[in-house]
Amino acid sequence: MIRQYGMYVAWVISLVATLGSLYFSEIRHFVPCTLCWYQRIMMYPLVILLGMASYRNQTTIIPYVLPLSIIGGLISVWHYLQQKVSFLGQVVQCKVGVPCNASYINWFGFITIPFLAGVAFVMITVLLIWVQTKAENK
Repeated sequence: MIRQYGMYVAWVISLVATLGSLYFSEIRHFVPCTLCWYQRIMMYPLVILLGMASYRNQTTIIPYVLPLSIIGGLISVWHYLQQKVSFLGQVVQCKVGVPCNASYINWFGFITIPFLAGVAFVMITVLLIWVQTKAENK
């Protein structure tokens, strides 16, 4: 069951994350910073690749998409730390446009856009590793 639906759930998570980022930028008019763009670069292909793999029920794509989710998650963690840890916020990552340490949202005092992206990347990564492990044990 994990092998069958894990890829599908990972695809749904990537789809929701992509639609969420488009909502924030296109409907709420939040201008993405540089690190937000890097996270989008890692997330958007996952929608297509995981969607195709889910439709075809193929797990052979996991080694190719896992680096996207891991790298995207690391970028999200770094971005979140820049927002929440004062001395890291002084590290100037974004030199043009919106500063990376600015928070458009701050729900419950800790949920920001990079936090949401990081949760999505972690969930996708865990699901893909789980599916890969189950596929190898089959």
